[in-house]
Amino acid sequence: SFFAPTSVAVDSSGNVYVADQNNQRIRKITSAGVVTTLAGSGIATFADGTGTAANFNNPWHVAVDSSGNVYVGDYNNHRIRKITPAGVVTTLAGSSQSFADGPGASAFFYNPQGLAVDSSNNVYVADSNNYRIRKIQQF
Repeated sequence: SFFAPTSVAVDSSGNVYVADQNNQRIRKITSAGVVTTLAGSGIATFADGTGTAANFNNPWHVAVDSSGNVYVGDYNNHRIRKITPAGVVTTLAGSSQSFADGPGASAFFYNPQGLAVDSSNNVYVADSNNYRIRKIQQF
């Protein structure tokens, strides 16, 4: 079951992705209604990894690009995470609570919430406690 889901996104195949915030997981719901855990162990901490080997700390928002990658605003980890269709979780940007522009871990966020992805796979972030909208360009 879900525990405080905060966001949903739909891919081009009709799969629905859910930021299951208090369960510390990203869930996938197929068009047939089958619910699985795409990523997250259920423990509120930080770790990149595959599937349930990855950890989130209040995943707040999800967005999906045209290739089926899922992006997560990992609120209390102050990071933007990327999940491949195979469930591999990496940190796209962010490393600690503050503000700084820069690539990858040199960028700092403060409780990122809303996300959107454009047709060029740029990720837009509502960096809530920094009072900014941020753009992450992917090359």
